Amino acid sequence: MAARALLAQEARALLTRVQRIEPFALQEPMVPAANVSPSARAAIDRSLAQGRRELLGRVQQFLRWLTSPRGRTAPPPVARRRLAALRLRFNAVLTRVDVFADVLTQRSEHGTGVWLAGLDAAAADGLALPGYYDAPPAICYLDRGMGAAIRRARTRLPGGGDNPVAIVRIPRERMIGSGVAASLFHEVGHQAAALLDLVASLRAAIATQPGAGTGAWVYWERWISEILADLWALARLGIGATLGLMAVVSLPRPFVFRIELDDPHPFPWIRVRLSCALGQALYPHPQWGRTARLWKALYPLDPLSTDKRQLIDRLQAGMPGLIRLMLGHRPASLRGRALGAVLEPDSRQPMRLRQLYHAWLDMPMQAYRTRPALVLAVIGQARADGRLSPEGEGRLLGKLLRHWALRGANQQPAGCLVAANSDVLTAS
Repeated sequence: MAARALLAQEARALLTRVQRIEPFALQEPMVPAANVSPSARAAIDRSLAQGRRELLGRVQQFLRWLTSPRGRTAPPPVARRRLAALRLRFNAVLTRVDVFADVLTQRSEHGTGVWLAGLDAAAADGLALPGYYDAPPAICYLDRGMGAAIRRARTRLPGGGDNPVAIVRIPRERMIGSGVAASLFHEVGHQAAALLDLVASLRAAIATQPGAGTGAWVYWERWISEILADLWALARLGIGATLGLMAVVSLPRPFVFRIELDDPHPFPWIRVRLSCALGQALYPHPQWGRTARLWKALYPLDPLSTDKRQLIDRLQAGMPGLIRLMLGHRPASLRGRALGAVLEPDSRQPMRLRQLYHAWLDMPMQAYRTRPALVLAVIGQARADGRLSPEGEGRLLGKLLRHWALRGANQQPAGCLVAANSDVLTAS
């Protein structure tokens, strides 16, 4: 009797704690412009409500069992095990709460929250591929470290349940300045590749190539997930993606040439070289050769061992075959179209991006009426051309992120809001 009473008291106490799990709309203070999109907010709150309902049902079921004839006659250790399982489930649901709380809490930080909302808008634009999938909401947050990461939508959350949104972690040292767009769109590329099932289909295509399982193909098959994400960033940003990648992986020399077979990333030296080669294939221009030579000057191959030099030579010789395979890939998810065509490289040709930048110098408001991904590509090209300084880029990005956040808060289409301080497209 005493054991059942104690367990009932603990279960009822657990019930009161479960009932305190509330929607984030009732918890997080932030200015409206810093808020996540309505679709993201609704998806997150639905996920929490589902976990809350499940827990409430399980606790109430346990209390009914405890007072039933079977529960009254069950040995105390059996009842205790059932309650322990409930408490573990409760903590699993709280872990799900913490995943979203870590993201949303930053929205109340002055300045940072609005910038994050602007990055949400850029991520949504970078992920969009109308006609091929329904893109999930994307939300961003900052964390320490050098690299970005993503918790993809429709993957399992800690403690169970599917993640309703794509959660992109941006390194705090990237915010805001050169490379933030490259980090963002690389992670968005992972989500897009998953929605299109590109990793599995390309691995199957690699397995059919002459010499598959040997030489460079062994490495391409292992690294294809990260290579696809780099390709997606290139398709959205042009050379800004490669320059951003260089900023991230410009590490001490031992790290740049460290080859770890269990790492899904190509080692930094070959990763930048492959980015240049993909850029040349998408947007033929001398700038890619100059960038590749600059990278080689920063990290010359001369001191390397013979084995590493030979591997790098094999990988560089294998790049054209990989690029042809990727850009010509026609998975079922693309309905017969080649991946290279779906990425629509014409809109990111260097000459086109330069023309837009020069036009915006005379009419800055045009930049605020343009889709975020294209704006970021134009900024990246201007930086590559030396027409936009790091200081100017930082100021411009800050104003653009603020504008995109305000536009989202007001739920108005592009171009309906007047951007403050719109005369920022300068090279100073």
